Amino acid sequence: MRALSITAAAHLAKWDGVAAHPRDAATVLVTRPAGAGIEVLLLRRRPSLQFAAGMHVFPGGTLSDGDRAAVPWIGPDARAWAARWHCEPELAGALVVAAVRETFEETGILLAGADERSVVGAVDGPEWRAARRRLEDGELTLGAFLRDRELALRADLLGAWGHWITPAFEPRRFDTRFFVAVLPEGQEHAPHGMEADSSFWIDPADALRAGESAELAMMAPTLHNLRDLVRADAATLLTSTPLISPIEPRLIVVDGQPMLTTESDAATA
Repeated sequence: MRALSITAAAHLAKWDGVAAHPRDAATVLVTRPAGAGIEVLLLRRRPSLQFAAGMHVFPGGTLSDGDRAAVPWIGPDARAWAARWHCEPELAGALVVAAVRETFEETGILLAGADERSVVGAVDGPEWRAARRRLEDGELTLGAFLRDRELALRADLLGAWGHWITPAFEPRRFDTRFFVAVLPEGQEHAPHGMEADSSFWIDPADALRAGESAELAMMAPTLHNLRDLVRADAATLLTSTPLISPIEPRLIVVDGQPMLTTESDAATA
């Protein structure tokens, strides 16, 4: 269980009891080897943004219309992803496209290659940055971008990780699937896009401690996924098949105070 933030409490006070429809979104925990373990990439959202201002998050965002367009594709198909996410193949495919697109837009990391044995190398420079801006502005689809460069999306470089749905009383709600990926060899992140003002690699355990102590501002889904990452086997991040069920925090009242909990909280209370 956790207490409501000041912002969440204000949203609850204004809530009319009608839940907004959640928007589908995709987020990626990008990792890289570091010593005997791994590091994960965190972005800090700009303080001027209306949603999650100043929060430390993983790359990601909502689906766009272009994410449903045809994309050159290598790896598990939409039907395989649909089985993992328990949704229709059309949505599953769009989620994978959104995950790759948003990661490239926000970090410059591109999960694509010419064939199943190759991954594109360094993707920084004026031409690549211009393409990122056009993707972010909705002027270009990922499919068109990849075809122009004779590349294909590498769906095999992603793993399914988690699924969170924003609480019913929030005015902006998201139905977010979390993926995991490993930084391709030869690439480095090149921030930051329009929404983030800083980014850095950090040990997941250090990130979790900083988030739990409020040294780094984080939302509950970020903390939850960091806990899972700390417990994970770095060698099998992409090939593990965790049981993924949607988590939608719900309101309960404890000693007269509204609190947020999940089914896993309730099972151990």
